[in-house]
Amino acid sequence: MRPFRSIALLVAAVPALAFAQGAAPAQPPGSPGPETTAPASTSPGEPPERSRTQRDAPAVPQAAPETPAAPPASRSGAASDEDDAASDTTAPAPAPAGPTSGIAPADAPVLESPESGEAPRTTDAQQQRLVNGAPLYNPNVNVHIVQKKRFADEGKHELVLYPGVVQVNGKFTNHVGTALHYVYHLQENFALQLGGQYNWYSDESDFNLELIDKVREQAQAASSLLLQWGAHAGVEVTPLYGKFAFFNNSLAQFSLVLSGGAGVGKTRHLIRPKVANEVDGQTYQVPARFGDTGNKFLGEVGGGFRVQFGESYAIRLEVRDLIYTARVDKVDGCNLGDFEALEAARAANQPFDGLSLSGSCKVAKFDGVDPETKKNYREDIILGRDLVAEPSSDVLNNVSFYAGFSMLF
Repeated sequence: MRPFRSIALLVAAVPALAFAQGAAPAQPPGSPGPETTAPASTSPGEPPERSRTQRDAPAVPQAAPETPAAPPASRSGAASDEDDAASDTTAPAPAPAGPTSGIAPADAPVLESPESGEAPRTTDAQQQRLVNGAPLYNPNVNVHIVQKKRFADEGKHELVLYPGVVQVNGKFTNHVGTALHYVYHLQENFALQLGGQYNWYSDESDFNLELIDKVREQAQAASSLLLQWGAHAGVEVTPLYGKFAFFNNSLAQFSLVLSGGAGVGKTRHLIRPKVANEVDGQTYQVPARFGDTGNKFLGEVGGGFRVQFGESYAIRLEVRDLIYTARVDKVDGCNLGDFEALEAARAANQPFDGLSLSGSCKVAKFDGVDPETKKNYREDIILGRDLVAEPSSDVLNNVSFYAGFSMLF
């Protein structure tokens, strides 16, 4: 009875084996190369896990070949096992989920290439990182960060005090004074200004005094005219501004300021330097004598930096050039004709009361004797005449350094 049972099982297994061989895809002849993958063994004794680890995932999914429909056959336990093994070895691996490596996103930055219109897009994660909504690296995108000023100037008033104003181009003159300016900021970068300056020290330079003392010569009035005070009105512009940090945690706002204006200034000139006067065997020290040379047209140009700390205080460092005419045609109101009449009366030892002089001539400045120094003022007539004898049409440049602070309100 057992031989007949074995023959029946063998006959039932033959159609199942034939069906499994017909369902397997045909392989090309030759050994598998680097671009191909050898099919895994379909031996029933080999575990399915081993076949899946040896099989490489295809770069592009291949369509499975069509197989004819299996004819109906009687199924047994052995045939069912063979079918499960065949299905495990022939089923393709599922495609991995997510973006495929080597494919850049659509918004990745593009690197320009001279050979082609578009080079491969960058896939570096660091280059694709967005900073304030823009890619960190992209030659086609320029990211500009422009921040507004921390404290607006438009509509504000500014009062500036310059305690020290020192002349820096003094060859024949020296000036030191104090200035006060008022600035009204019409716009953020444009303002109106009014300024006044008083030079509490204005004198001839040491070089010019040495010429007078040693060779009895002095610079012409066109080079040594002194400015006593000046007032001007003009505008101020701020073409450049920024900020910087100091002490690691504090910010200061700075700006470049340019100014220009016009006004009037009062001038004087040295008539006689400081001298020693001997009278009746006693020596008196006579101070220097300056003559009033009148008011002159005054122009002003300058530039510098303003550093603002907080909303209400600032420091200013500027260089300004005060330009004024150096023509001297009157000294203490007396012109050349007045000095010639005064000199003739002095030589004849006559009084000045009956002389025909101009209404602006201050005769008392050149007449009488100083009770303290016993100096005769008539000796200054010839010195004043020399100043107006050759008037000049030149201009003087009084370049000074201004250091001060301001308050905004």
